[in-house]
Amino acid sequence: MKISVFPIKKFLSQSRIMIASIIAFLICGCGTGGNVVKVITVEQGAYDSLKEADRARLEQIKKITAKKGMANSLSDVIQTTPHFSVSEYFQKYPESAGPRSKDYRVGGYDVLNIVVYEEEDLSREAVRVSADGYISFPLISRLKVDNLTTSEIEKLISRKLAEGQYLLDAHVSVMVTGYNSKRFMVLGSVNNPGSYSLQAQERVLDAISKAGGIRRSREVGSGKKAMIIRTENAGIPQERRIVINIDLQGLLQGKDQISNIFMADKDVFYIPSAENYYIIGQVKNTGSYPLPEKEITLVEAIGMAGGFTPIAARNKTRIIRVEDGVEKIIKVKVDAITNAGKKIQDVLIRPNDIIVVPESFF
Repeated sequence: MKISVFPIKKFLSQSRIMIASIIAFLICGCGTGGNVVKVITVEQGAYDSLKEADRARLEQIKKITAKKGMANSLSDVIQTTPHFSVSEYFQKYPESAGPRSKDYRVGGYDVLNIVVYEEEDLSREAVRVSADGYISFPLISRLKVDNLTTSEIEKLISRKLAEGQYLLDAHVSVMVTGYNSKRFMVLGSVNNPGSYSLQAQERVLDAISKAGGIRRSREVGSGKKAMIIRTENAGIPQERRIVINIDLQGLLQGKDQISNIFMADKDVFYIPSAENYYIIGQVKNTGSYPLPEKEITLVEAIGMAGGFTPIAARNKTRIIRVEDGVEKIIKVKVDAITNAGKKIQDVLIRPNDIIVVPESFF
Protein backbone atom coordinates (compact mmCIF):
# COMPACT_ATOMS: atom_id res chain seq x y z
CA MET A 1 0.00 0.00 0.00
CA LYS A 2 1.14 3.47 -0.77
CA ILE A 3 0.08 6.44 1.25
CA SER A 4 0.98 9.85 -0.12
CA VAL A 5 0.48 13.12 1.68
CA PHE A 6 0.58 16.32 -0.30
CA PRO A 7 -0.07 19.90 0.69
CA ILE A 8 -2.79 21.46 -1.45
CA LYS A 9 -2.68 25.07 -0.25
CA LYS A 10 -3.34 27.18 2.80
CA PHE A 11 -6.91 28.04 3.66
CA LEU A 12 -8.31 30.44 1.09
CA SER A 13 -10.97 32.93 1.88
CA GLN A 14 -12.69 31.85 -1.34
CA SER A 15 -13.97 28.51 -0.03
CA ARG A 16 -15.50 27.58 -3.38
CA ILE A 17 -12.07 27.65 -5.05
CA MET A 18 -10.61 25.44 -2.36
CA ILE A 19 -13.49 22.95 -2.59
CA ALA A 20 -13.21 22.96 -6.37
CA SER A 21 -9.53 22.00 -6.16
CA ILE A 22 -10.29 19.06 -3.87
CA ILE A 23 -13.21 17.76 -5.93
CA ALA A 24 -11.28 18.10 -9.18
CA PHE A 25 -8.47 16.06 -7.68
CA LEU A 26 -10.86 13.35 -6.55
CA ILE A 27 -12.66 13.20 -9.88
CA CYS A 28 -9.49 13.09 -11.94
CA GLY A 29 -7.80 10.55 -9.67
CA CYS A 30 -4.51 12.31 -10.33
CA GLY A 31 -1.40 10.65 -8.96
CA THR A 32 -3.01 7.23 -8.32
CA GLY A 33 -0.29 5.48 -10.23
CA GLY A 34 2.56 6.56 -7.98
CA ASN A 35 3.92 9.13 -5.60
CA VAL A 36 4.01 11.94 -8.16
CA VAL A 37 1.10 14.34 -7.82
CA LYS A 38 -0.20 16.48 -10.59
CA VAL A 39 -1.80 19.72 -9.40
CA ILE A 40 -4.12 21.18 -11.97
CA THR A 41 -5.67 24.60 -12.39
CA VAL A 42 -9.39 24.24 -11.82
CA GLU A 43 -11.67 25.82 -14.33
CA GLN A 44 -15.13 27.02 -13.37
CA GLY A 45 -17.59 24.17 -13.30
CA ALA A 46 -14.93 21.45 -13.08
CA TYR A 47 -16.67 19.90 -10.07
CA ASP A 48 -20.18 20.04 -11.50
CA SER A 49 -20.15 16.31 -12.22
CA LEU A 50 -20.14 15.53 -8.50
CA LYS A 51 -23.57 14.91 -7.08
CA GLU A 52 -25.15 18.12 -5.87
CA ALA A 53 -25.96 16.62 -2.46
CA ASP A 54 -22.32 15.58 -1.95
CA ARG A 55 -21.06 19.01 -2.98
CA ALA A 56 -23.41 20.70 -0.53
CA ARG A 57 -22.46 18.29 2.25
CA LEU A 58 -18.74 18.83 1.68
CA GLU A 59 -19.18 22.59 1.84
CA GLN A 60 -21.22 22.28 5.03
CA ILE A 61 -18.56 20.09 6.67
CA LYS A 62 -15.87 22.58 5.64
CA LYS A 63 -17.69 25.33 7.50
CA ILE A 64 -18.08 23.16 10.61
CA THR A 65 -14.45 22.09 10.71
CA ALA A 66 -13.24 25.65 10.01
CA LYS A 67 -15.05 26.87 13.14
CA LYS A 68 -13.59 24.05 15.19
CA GLY A 69 -10.18 24.85 13.78
CA MET A 70 -10.28 28.21 15.57
CA ALA A 71 -9.42 26.33 18.76
CA ASN A 72 -6.21 24.91 17.29
CA SER A 73 -3.92 27.30 19.16
CA LEU A 74 -5.66 26.43 22.42
CA SER A 75 -5.32 22.74 21.61
CA ASP A 76 -1.59 23.22 21.07
CA VAL A 77 -1.26 24.72 24.55
CA ILE A 78 -3.28 21.87 26.06
CA GLN A 79 -1.16 19.22 24.35
CA THR A 80 2.15 20.71 25.51
CA THR A 81 1.12 21.50 29.10
CA PRO A 82 1.36 19.21 32.17
CA HIS A 83 -2.02 17.71 33.11
CA PHE A 84 -3.37 16.98 36.60
CA SER A 85 -6.58 15.47 37.85
CA VAL A 86 -8.26 17.50 40.60
CA SER A 87 -7.01 15.12 43.29
CA GLU A 88 -3.46 15.24 41.86
CA TYR A 89 -3.63 19.04 41.80
CA PHE A 90 -4.67 19.23 45.46
CA GLN A 91 -1.99 16.72 46.38
CA LYS A 92 0.65 18.88 44.72
CA TYR A 93 -0.85 22.18 45.92
CA PRO A 94 -2.66 21.37 49.20
CA GLU A 95 -2.98 25.06 50.06
CA SER A 96 -5.39 25.47 47.12
CA ALA A 97 -8.06 23.29 48.71
CA GLY A 98 -8.96 25.60 51.61
CA PRO A 99 -11.37 28.53 51.23
CA ARG A 100 -9.12 30.88 53.19
CA SER A 101 -6.45 30.54 50.52
CA LYS A 102 -8.94 31.95 48.03
CA ASP A 103 -9.91 35.08 49.92
CA TYR A 104 -10.14 37.80 47.30
CA ARG A 105 -7.02 39.92 46.96
CA VAL A 106 -7.57 43.49 45.85
CA GLY A 107 -5.89 44.84 42.74
CA GLY A 108 -5.77 47.83 40.44
CA TYR A 109 -9.12 49.31 39.31
CA ASP A 110 -11.13 47.52 42.01
CA VAL A 111 -13.65 49.67 43.89
CA LEU A 112 -13.99 49.63 47.70
CA ASN A 113 -16.44 50.81 50.31
CA ILE A 114 -14.69 51.69 53.59
CA VAL A 115 -16.57 52.26 56.86
CA VAL A 116 -14.94 53.54 60.08
CA TYR A 117 -17.55 52.95 62.76
CA GLU A 118 -16.09 55.31 65.39
CA GLU A 119 -15.87 58.21 62.92
CA GLU A 120 -18.45 58.34 60.14
CA ASP A 121 -16.75 61.33 58.51
CA LEU A 122 -13.84 59.09 57.63
CA SER A 123 -16.02 56.54 55.86
CA ARG A 124 -15.80 56.51 52.09
CA GLU A 125 -17.77 54.90 49.26
CA ALA A 126 -16.56 54.01 45.79
CA VAL A 127 -12.87 54.28 46.60
CA ARG A 128 -11.07 53.28 43.42
CA VAL A 129 -7.78 51.43 43.61
CA SER A 130 -5.20 53.01 41.32
CA ALA A 131 -3.48 51.04 38.57
CA ASP A 132 -0.40 50.68 40.77
CA GLY A 133 -2.43 49.40 43.72
CA TYR A 134 -2.89 52.46 45.99
CA ILE A 135 -5.91 54.19 47.55
CA SER A 136 -6.22 57.64 49.05
CA PHE A 137 -7.71 57.82 52.54
CA PRO A 138 -8.32 60.77 54.88
CA LEU A 139 -5.60 61.57 57.45
CA ILE A 140 -3.27 58.80 56.34
CA SER A 141 -2.80 59.76 52.68
CA ARG A 142 -1.94 56.96 50.24
CA LEU A 143 -2.05 53.30 51.20
CA LYS A 144 -0.79 50.41 49.13
CA VAL A 145 -3.53 47.78 49.14
CA ASP A 146 -2.50 45.74 46.12
CA ASN A 147 -2.67 41.97 46.76
CA LEU A 148 -4.24 42.43 50.20
CA THR A 149 -7.49 40.84 51.36
CA THR A 150 -10.27 43.04 52.72
CA SER A 151 -9.51 41.92 56.29
CA GLU A 152 -5.85 42.83 55.80
CA ILE A 153 -6.85 46.28 54.51
CA GLU A 154 -9.11 46.76 57.55
CA LYS A 155 -6.21 46.02 59.89
CA LEU A 156 -3.88 48.26 57.90
CA ILE A 157 -6.21 51.28 58.07
CA SER A 158 -6.86 50.71 61.77
CA ARG A 159 -3.13 50.51 62.46
CA LYS A 160 -2.32 53.66 60.44
CA LEU A 161 -5.03 55.64 62.27
CA ALA A 162 -3.58 54.49 65.60
CA GLU A 163 0.00 55.34 64.56
CA GLY A 164 -1.10 58.86 63.67
CA GLN A 165 -2.90 59.21 67.01
CA TYR A 166 -6.21 59.79 65.25
CA LEU A 167 -8.15 56.76 66.49
CA LEU A 168 -6.50 54.30 68.84
CA ASP A 169 -8.83 51.35 68.33
CA ALA A 170 -10.75 51.96 65.12
CA HIS A 171 -13.16 49.34 63.87
CA VAL A 172 -12.96 49.34 60.08
CA SER A 173 -15.00 47.45 57.51
CA VAL A 174 -13.88 47.12 53.88
CA MET A 175 -16.04 45.67 51.12
CA VAL A 176 -15.26 45.24 47.44
CA THR A 177 -18.08 46.68 45.35
CA GLY A 178 -16.35 46.64 41.97
CA TYR A 179 -14.35 43.61 40.85
CA ASN A 180 -12.18 44.82 37.99
CA SER A 181 -8.61 43.68 38.58
CA LYS A 182 -8.86 39.94 37.96
CA ARG A 183 -10.48 38.05 35.13
CA PHE A 184 -10.95 34.55 33.79
CA MET A 185 -12.13 33.24 30.44
CA VAL A 186 -14.73 30.63 29.60
CA LEU A 187 -14.42 29.00 26.18
CA GLY A 188 -15.89 26.10 24.28
CA SER A 189 -19.36 24.61 24.60
CA VAL A 190 -21.05 27.36 26.61
CA ASN A 191 -23.79 29.75 25.55
CA ASN A 192 -21.80 32.94 26.13
CA PRO A 193 -18.04 32.36 25.87
CA GLY A 194 -15.88 35.30 26.86
CA SER A 195 -13.92 37.06 29.59
CA TYR A 196 -15.46 37.60 33.04
CA SER A 197 -14.45 39.44 36.19
CA LEU A 198 -13.33 37.20 39.03
CA GLN A 199 -15.14 37.84 42.29
CA ALA A 200 -14.57 36.49 45.79
CA GLN A 201 -14.37 32.69 46.07
CA GLU A 202 -15.93 31.88 42.72
CA ARG A 203 -15.85 28.26 41.66
CA VAL A 204 -16.24 26.24 38.47
CA LEU A 205 -20.05 26.21 38.69
CA ASP A 206 -20.03 30.00 39.06
CA ALA A 207 -17.95 30.27 35.88
CA ILE A 208 -20.41 28.09 33.98
CA SER A 209 -23.32 30.18 35.27
CA LYS A 210 -21.67 33.45 34.21
CA ALA A 211 -21.16 32.02 30.72
CA GLY A 212 -24.87 31.25 30.39
CA GLY A 213 -24.63 27.53 31.03
CA ILE A 214 -23.47 24.67 28.85
CA ARG A 215 -24.54 24.84 25.24
CA ARG A 216 -26.87 22.05 24.22
CA SER A 217 -25.40 19.84 21.55
CA ARG A 218 -26.48 16.76 19.65
CA GLU A 219 -22.86 15.68 19.39
CA VAL A 220 -22.13 12.46 21.25
CA GLY A 221 -19.63 13.07 24.04
CA SER A 222 -20.09 16.82 24.17
CA GLY A 223 -20.03 18.37 27.65
CA LYS A 224 -18.64 15.33 29.46
CA LYS A 225 -15.31 16.83 30.42
CA ALA A 226 -13.74 20.22 30.98
CA MET A 227 -10.41 21.65 31.96
CA ILE A 228 -8.86 24.68 33.59
CA ILE A 229 -5.72 26.08 32.00
CA ARG A 230 -4.09 27.81 34.95
CA THR A 231 -1.20 30.29 34.91
CA GLU A 232 1.13 30.02 37.89
CA ASN A 233 3.63 32.68 38.99
CA ALA A 234 2.29 35.11 36.40
CA GLY A 235 4.61 37.89 35.32
CA ILE A 236 7.83 36.41 36.70
CA PRO A 237 10.47 34.15 35.10
CA GLN A 238 8.98 31.12 36.91
CA GLU A 239 5.65 31.56 35.11
CA ARG A 240 4.18 28.35 33.75
CA ARG A 241 0.85 26.83 32.80
CA ILE A 242 -0.82 23.66 33.99
CA VAL A 243 -4.04 21.92 32.98
CA ILE A 244 -6.51 20.68 35.60
CA ASN A 245 -8.90 18.08 34.17
CA ILE A 246 -12.49 18.32 35.40
CA ASP A 247 -15.08 15.53 35.43
CA LEU A 248 -17.82 17.88 34.27
CA GLN A 249 -20.57 15.30 34.03
CA GLY A 250 -19.83 14.03 37.53
CA LEU A 251 -19.80 17.59 38.87
CA LEU A 252 -23.11 18.53 37.26
CA GLN A 253 -24.74 15.34 38.52
CA GLY A 254 -23.52 16.01 42.07
CA LYS A 255 -21.24 12.97 42.11
CA ASP A 256 -17.91 14.81 42.05
CA GLN A 257 -18.13 18.01 44.09
CA ILE A 258 -14.35 18.02 44.55
CA SER A 259 -14.15 19.21 40.94
CA ASN A 260 -15.96 22.43 41.87
CA ILE A 261 -12.64 24.10 42.58
CA PHE A 262 -11.97 27.81 43.05
CA MET A 263 -11.27 29.87 39.96
CA ALA A 264 -8.10 31.97 39.86
CA ASP A 265 -6.93 35.07 38.04
CA LYS A 266 -6.08 34.40 34.36
CA ASP A 267 -7.73 30.97 34.40
CA VAL A 268 -9.12 29.66 31.12
CA PHE A 269 -12.06 27.32 31.71
CA TYR A 270 -12.58 25.26 28.59
CA ILE A 271 -15.34 22.79 27.70
CA PRO A 272 -14.21 21.12 24.48
CA SER A 273 -16.74 20.19 21.85
CA ALA A 274 -17.07 16.55 20.95
CA GLU A 275 -14.41 15.49 18.46
CA ASN A 276 -15.86 14.12 15.26
CA TYR A 277 -14.81 12.80 11.89
CA TYR A 278 -16.90 12.80 8.73
CA ILE A 279 -17.57 10.35 5.90
CA ILE A 280 -19.13 11.28 2.57
CA GLY A 281 -19.45 9.50 -0.73
CA GLN A 282 -19.85 5.81 -1.45
CA VAL A 283 -20.35 4.25 1.97
CA LYS A 284 -23.63 2.87 3.27
CA ASN A 285 -24.07 5.40 6.10
CA THR A 286 -22.50 8.79 5.45
CA GLY A 287 -22.42 11.46 8.14
CA SER A 288 -20.65 12.67 11.28
CA TYR A 289 -19.20 10.17 13.74
CA PRO A 290 -17.87 10.77 17.26
CA LEU A 291 -14.17 10.05 17.60
CA PRO A 292 -13.83 7.31 20.25
CA GLU A 293 -11.40 7.60 23.13
CA LYS A 294 -9.39 4.74 21.74
CA GLU A 295 -7.70 5.13 18.37
CA ILE A 296 -9.66 4.37 15.23
CA THR A 297 -8.25 3.71 11.76
CA LEU A 298 -9.57 4.45 8.29
CA VAL A 299 -10.68 0.86 7.68
CA GLU A 300 -12.44 0.76 11.06
CA ALA A 301 -14.14 4.08 10.33
CA ILE A 302 -15.43 2.78 7.01
CA GLY A 303 -16.70 -0.29 8.85
CA MET A 304 -18.51 1.96 11.32
CA ALA A 305 -20.23 3.55 8.32
CA GLY A 306 -21.51 0.18 7.14
CA GLY A 307 -18.76 -0.43 4.59
CA PHE A 308 -18.42 0.53 0.94
CA THR A 309 -21.27 0.60 -1.54
CA PRO A 310 -20.96 -1.66 -4.63
CA ILE A 311 -19.92 1.31 -6.80
CA ALA A 312 -17.26 2.71 -4.46
CA ALA A 313 -13.80 3.46 -5.82
CA ARG A 314 -12.22 1.73 -2.84
CA ASN A 315 -8.62 2.42 -3.87
CA LYS A 316 -9.27 6.11 -4.42
CA THR A 317 -10.37 6.75 -0.85
CA ARG A 318 -9.19 10.14 0.38
CA ILE A 319 -8.79 11.76 3.79
CA ILE A 320 -8.99 15.56 3.79
CA ARG A 321 -7.02 16.83 6.79
CA VAL A 322 -5.81 20.23 8.03
CA GLU A 323 -2.46 20.38 9.83
CA ASP A 324 -0.86 23.64 10.97
CA GLY A 325 -3.26 25.61 8.80
CA VAL A 326 -2.33 23.63 5.67
CA GLU A 327 -4.86 21.43 3.98
CA LYS A 328 -3.66 18.01 2.88
CA ILE A 329 -5.14 15.05 1.05
CA ILE A 330 -4.10 11.55 2.06
CA LYS A 331 -4.94 8.95 -0.56
CA VAL A 332 -5.21 5.33 0.53
CA LYS A 333 -5.54 2.11 -1.45
CA VAL A 334 -7.86 0.39 1.01
CA ASP A 335 -7.74 -3.01 -0.71
CA ALA A 336 -4.00 -3.17 -0.10
CA ILE A 337 -4.78 -3.02 3.62
CA THR A 338 -7.75 -5.37 3.78
CA ASN A 339 -6.80 -7.96 1.14
CA ALA A 340 -3.10 -8.17 1.93
CA GLY A 341 -3.60 -7.94 5.68
CA LYS A 342 -1.36 -4.89 5.99
CA LYS A 343 -3.08 -3.53 9.07
CA ILE A 344 0.10 -1.78 10.17
CA GLN A 345 -0.22 0.56 7.19
CA ASP A 346 -3.76 1.63 8.04
CA VAL A 347 -4.18 5.36 8.71
CA LEU A 348 -5.25 6.69 12.11
CA ILE A 349 -8.22 9.04 11.95
CA ARG A 350 -7.84 12.43 13.64
CA PRO A 351 -10.41 14.98 14.80
CA ASN A 352 -12.20 16.77 11.93
CA ASP A 353 -10.87 14.42 9.26
CA ILE A 354 -13.15 14.19 6.21
CA ILE A 355 -13.14 10.76 4.58
CA VAL A 356 -14.23 10.93 0.93
CA VAL A 357 -15.02 7.73 -0.99
CA PRO A 358 -15.54 8.61 -4.66
CA GLU A 359 -17.71 6.71 -7.09
CA SER A 360 -16.07 4.29 -9.49
CA PHE A 361 -16.65 5.16 -13.14
CA PHE A 362 -15.54 1.74 -14.36
